[in-house]
Amino acid sequence: MTVHLVGAGPGDPELLTVRAARLIGEADVIVHDWLADEAILELARPDAELIDVGKRPGRPTPQELINALLVHLGSQGLSVVRLKGGDPYVFGRGGEEADALKSADIPFDVVPGVTSAIGVPAAAGVPVTHRGVSVGFTVVTGHREKGGASSINWEALAAVGGTIVVLMGVAEREVIAGRLMAGGLDAATPVAAVRFGTRPEQQTIRTTLGELGATDLESPSTIVIGAVAAFDFTPTAGTSNWARPVKS
Repeated sequence: MTVHLVGAGPGDPELLTVRAARLIGEADVIVHDWLADEAILELARPDAELIDVGKRPGRPTPQELINALLVHLGSQGLSVVRLKGGDPYVFGRGGEEADALKSADIPFDVVPGVTSAIGVPAAAGVPVTHRGVSVGFTVVTGHREKGGASSINWEALAAVGGTIVVLMGVAEREVIAGRLMAGGLDAATPVAAVRFGTRPEQQTIRTTLGELGATDLESPSTIVIGAVAAFDFTPTAGTSNWARPVKS
């Protein structure tokens, strides 16, 4: 059997890949993140074992424990799905899990998912690129490693241009905004922060870089910084779960 590192996308079950949905429905065991939507977990077999290893604020699950669990389950001849929000290799620590499985000679594969860096802004009507406005985008984590400062040169990033998408940056938003402005970004630069993107409870808060530090935000939020954050192309066809009220 195989351990499948599966990207669950940003939350909406309809954004799962066909292969991801099939593997979830076939798995003996599903080891899932905190943000795995209940509707996605309902695709599992009734007799499948569900193991929650989510990293919640104040109750982190050590990555080493997750790695060991996957190795243990994989060695039992079970079909295992490691269900991860977004894409396994975009700030999902999927590489660390793959490395642990490879070192233990446990067969594994990876099923890409829609990363929240792209899917969540789209759900809020924000294109991360737009002709004549932004020709590229940079995805960074705002999370500071335990006991140390962020390794990101925010001042240099400000000079790159284009759109900046920050994941896991709510707690550090004031510092991030200050350093980006120190690097030359205008305080009036538009910002869109999207919480629970693609889910029924999605909220979008629009502000500016200068006001970002004082703006009331909650995790998990995807923060989009740049001229494109002023756009609001929220889907209007009525066929998507994405359309939500927008707060300013």
